[in-house]
Amino acid sequence: MDLHLTGKVVLITGGTDGLGAALADRLVEEGAWVAVCGRDPDRLAATEQRLRDAGGDALVVQADVTNLADLERFVDAAIARWGRLDGLVNNAGKSAAGRIDQVSDDEWIADLNLKVLAAARCIRLAVPHLIAAGGGAIVNVLNMGAKAPGAASLPTTASRAAGLAITKAASKDLGGHGIRVNAVLIGLVASGQWRRRADAAGQSEDEFYRQMARSTGIPLGRVGRPGEFADLAAYLLSDRSSYVTGSAINLDGGTSPVL
Repeated sequence: MDLHLTGKVVLITGGTDGLGAALADRLVEEGAWVAVCGRDPDRLAATEQRLRDAGGDALVVQADVTNLADLERFVDAAIARWGRLDGLVNNAGKSAAGRIDQVSDDEWIADLNLKVLAAARCIRLAVPHLIAAGGGAIVNVLNMGAKAPGAASLPTTASRAAGLAITKAASKDLGGHGIRVNAVLIGLVASGQWRRRADAAGQSEDEFYRQMARSTGIPLGRVGRPGEFADLAAYLLSDRSSYVTGSAINLDGGTSPVL
């Protein structure tokens, strides 16, 4: 299926590893022009090389999404390069989980800055350019804990629940401008952070993922693949999903108890 993404400009935060990198690859395959940001210079260089080797028109920017000036520089660089903006993916984040009585103020503040305020800032910066382009799409990458938080899952699930509220409210605020806002709620999907945990545990990735699938009881019996996320997110960014907005779609192999 042609997603009609050729020549569309999409920004991806946290786009140098895992899910963000998989989506960048998928969008380049579809002919989109992709700008990604991240903090690690080695990953940025590798991402830029990979996307260009694939024939993509790509821009990489070193930026910390918790820093407003960095985000402004990221958006401005894309506009200077291509003169327009058609899509935004708020993907930056990391796992942070503990019991309510164990999470410190500093941990709360850091998580809210990374997952809530950064997404809100990105949307605020992107909206004028999306309006100027005649509309577009925003995808917020959350996790299934946003709908069904478990024990010892804070502050991440609270931040992700806030992301869910942002998604729904923004879809109503921006729909009149032709801007659609949706969320993808991730379950256990292979990513860089899980690969690093496997390495730290002295396990192979395959064994680590098999163990995770068994221990969490994923109905499909396996961990998700980054490409499966990329396919869904690319669809939500495309005009093929032109009547989908304000939705939060589970990508979790059936694990979440909440639709």
